[in-house]
Amino acid sequence: MAKKVLIVDDEAFIRQLIEQTLEELEAANIEILTASNGEAALQIIQETKPDLVFLDVMMPKLNGFEVCRIVKQEPALSGTYIIMLTAKGQEFDRHRGQQVGADVYMTKPFDPDELLNLAVKALAL
Repeated sequence: MAKKVLIVDDEAFIRQLIEQTLEELEAANIEILTASNGEAALQIIQETKPDLVFLDVMMPKLNGFEVCRIVKQEPALSGTYIIMLTAKGQEFDRHRGQQVGADVYMTKPFDPDELLNLAVKALAL
């Protein structure tokens, strides 16, 4: 069964950049999904149960903190690996990311190689 990665960001450019960064994972039978807001992300997570989610914080409908909290509290989804990827780099925001259950909290701009390495590690490839 193919592993799934969900990229969630309200900026199409960022989604595309992350998707291009992870393109070489498709050779390892990784399916890449995308969502442009928190509400759509939550629906996709509940329906497809991705192995890894790259999650922006500041988004319409539901922010990344809310999505992460909901996912981590739902027993069937609690094993979903969530990497919060955001411009919000204050210590307060990092702490909040930990509180809601984020596995990794990264700030933008990000290093594509670091992002790819985190994905490989999270997916145990």
